Amino acid sequence: MMTPMLEMRSISKTFGAVRALRDVSLSVHGGEVHALMGENGAGKSTLMKILSGAYVPDPGGEVLVNGQPMHTGNPREARARGIAVIYQELSLAPNLTVAENLFLGEEPATAGVVNRRQMLRETRPILQRLGVTFGPDTLVGSLSMGERQLVEVARALGANARIIVMDEPTTSLSSRETEKLFDVIADLKAQGIAIVYISHRMEEIYRLSDRCSVLRDGTYVGTLERENLSAARLVSMMVGRDLSTFYKKEHKATGAGDVVLQVEDMSDGRLIKNCSFEVRRGEVLGVSGLVGSGRTELARLIYGADSAASGRVILEGREVTPKSPREALDHGIVYLTEDRKGLGLFLDMTISENVNICVMERDAKAGLTNFRRAAQRARQAMSALAVKAPSPRITVGALSGGNQQKVLLARLLELDPKVIILDEPTRGVDVGAKSEIYRLIDTLAERGMAIIMISSELPEIIGVADRVIVMREGRISGEVAAAPGSPITQEAVMVLSTGDAPDTPEPAAARAE
Repeated sequence: MMTPMLEMRSISKTFGAVRALRDVSLSVHGGEVHALMGENGAGKSTLMKILSGAYVPDPGGEVLVNGQPMHTGNPREARARGIAVIYQELSLAPNLTVAENLFLGEEPATAGVVNRRQMLRETRPILQRLGVTFGPDTLVGSLSMGERQLVEVARALGANARIIVMDEPTTSLSSRETEKLFDVIADLKAQGIAIVYISHRMEEIYRLSDRCSVLRDGTYVGTLERENLSAARLVSMMVGRDLSTFYKKEHKATGAGDVVLQVEDMSDGRLIKNCSFEVRRGEVLGVSGLVGSGRTELARLIYGADSAASGRVILEGREVTPKSPREALDHGIVYLTEDRKGLGLFLDMTISENVNICVMERDAKAGLTNFRRAAQRARQAMSALAVKAPSPRITVGALSGGNQQKVLLARLLELDPKVIILDEPTRGVDVGAKSEIYRLIDTLAERGMAIIMISSELPEIIGVADRVIVMREGRISGEVAAAPGSPITQEAVMVLSTGDAPDTPEPAAARAE
């Protein structure tokens, strides 16, 4: 076999008494997309920081590039050997141009004067290679997240990188930007560049990777070839249990639950058109549909975040139709946004502050905040939702994605809602945290809460929801519900999502409008 472009052999790393990595090995060939998966805390980031030179491994391991040993713990040498890491949190300077970011810290200069003309000249062919529409003199702050991601790729190419690590690169990207990035990855692969791709999204792993290696609790579990990839195998390797235990649906959704929420003829005058549905007590209603179908837009109308042109929201038999999120909260309707970092959490505030921010006034006495009660509430929330953090005084920005999501859920649950709308509740979290969130959803349904869950992942919708309404082009195109001997299927949901008529008669469980 050809010599791998990258080999990491028997890598271990200890921080005090904590063993973060134990005898981990990884090999990546040129022209290969090698996925690296594992729960948060599995050791992926530690392994990549050793590769980039940020960490020094314990004695006994070695890193080889093109068969030649590399000194570890030296970021400059790692860059010189063609290694570039693109982290989830981009490290660009938004007040500088694209060219200035590419040459940051290594600006060409003559007699102490930076040669900006040379920077622009050398940046242009790199951007052309990526097929972008912006120029080298464009301010990075004016670019979309997808375009900034491509600037990071351009910076790696400008440094002549032959081994590129991409850590959750699509987390903040739109579907169109994601497709563009995938095209770029295909081009890089064709050029013989080795790519280590870290992601929690199964569909990306299936689409991009040639091989997939899994870490669990700091140890190497195994590597799967492309033809052997499956959700069942990957989940079992990552969490150490079978996929059949992954989703939990023990609540009795088809019982005597009363109708809690009715939405009638909801429209926004633009995309959303005459949407009607209902949710019962103790039921999880899934909302599916392709990107751009109007799922989030419909949720925002129900929650009062956007103005409705027509339609009504009826809660427990009484019309409430919120005009603002504040009104929705007062009526007992809460909404978990899909953008927890941008619109949901206060990342520089503590867990306690985030959990209590909506209920501080409720506990105040004579206008004074009851900090003892707030601390008690935060500890109880952390215990109930299994938030992994040493103290409620830890800032939320320091938590993993799954723990951040649980903190946001804890804040909403403190409002004692009647209806909770979950918009992509497991986006950007690892499989372990996903399983915990599914269990929490099931528990809330058991307690009688009416739950609306929007998700782009069909296995998730099918595994968690009792019924699924499907949106297409701003309308509800139909509903799929489980029946005895006839479970919800991905095929039935996709038929309604795309408008393609099935070859066989539609099952009774799926009814179109």
